[in-house]
Amino acid sequence: MTAFLADPISKRHDPGPGHPESPARFDAVVKGLAPYQLTPYAPRAATDDEVALCHTRQYIRTARHEVEDGFSELTTGDTSLSHDTFDVALRAVGTVLHAVDLVFTGQASNAFCVVRPPGHHASSNRGMGFCMFNNIALGARYAQRRHGAERVMIVDWDVHHGNGTQDIFYDDGSVLFFSTHQYPWYPGTGAAKDTGEGPGQGLTLNCPLPSGSGRTEVWQAFQEKLKPAADEFRPDLVMVSAGFDSRNGDPLGHFTLSDRDFGDLTRVLRDIAGKHSGGRLVSVLEGGYNLYGLTKAAEAHATALQE
Repeated sequence: MTAFLADPISKRHDPGPGHPESPARFDAVVKGLAPYQLTPYAPRAATDDEVALCHTRQYIRTARHEVEDGFSELTTGDTSLSHDTFDVALRAVGTVLHAVDLVFTGQASNAFCVVRPPGHHASSNRGMGFCMFNNIALGARYAQRRHGAERVMIVDWDVHHGNGTQDIFYDDGSVLFFSTHQYPWYPGTGAAKDTGEGPGQGLTLNCPLPSGSGRTEVWQAFQEKLKPAADEFRPDLVMVSAGFDSRNGDPLGHFTLSDRDFGDLTRVLRDIAGKHSGGRLVSVLEGGYNLYGLTKAAEAHATALQE
């Protein structure tokens, strides 16, 4: 009942030699899924209209034109480009939308999307932090528009704060955004005092944690803050920004989570989805730059989803 979605086009986004967000990350995650069968599906690209659920038309045009014109980096931020980056990014979004379809039509209980480039730093009008489009935000909005989900909960355990996801839903009363992240650290956002505004007041839950944090701190945040918030919010869909750069030994972070920890955190989210969302959970790959660690953490995450 778990769908594992991995589109090989992902490897055609190549930020260049030595870049941490390399095509080898795709192979590392797929290696971690080796005990399980990838879900057969016809990969599709998201349409401009679907991407416009969260991004401005002007930004979509900018991203397309800069790739077509051979730019090496987005002018909006630190996202490296190659010839196929725009097409790959559309297919990444399409993969997440397909996963949402699967869980809402009962073809899967939950899903894990192996996508590149990552997405959680992309805001409505800006790509940055290796991200072009905000895959998970688009999945949440698509679930609302296509499948009538009234409330979506996004949990982000990447070591970096998902500033783009926060920005998109900051004043939105229908999406709960919960994040554990190293602080202070890139991109410099995610203070505990940032809790949303207007209809979204109280629905942004930031848990900034110091360098060296691990199971004790993250587990406490999940138990004491996430679970009560989920019980009050009662999401129709649980989504996970699954960034494995919070694992011990990652070159771009200083958290100490273990593979066992990722499995346990996944089980907490499965319990929340089972209680409130009919089991519906969609996980989307974000960071993770130690290839061995990425393989092992993805395997632990997949195992817990499959149980």
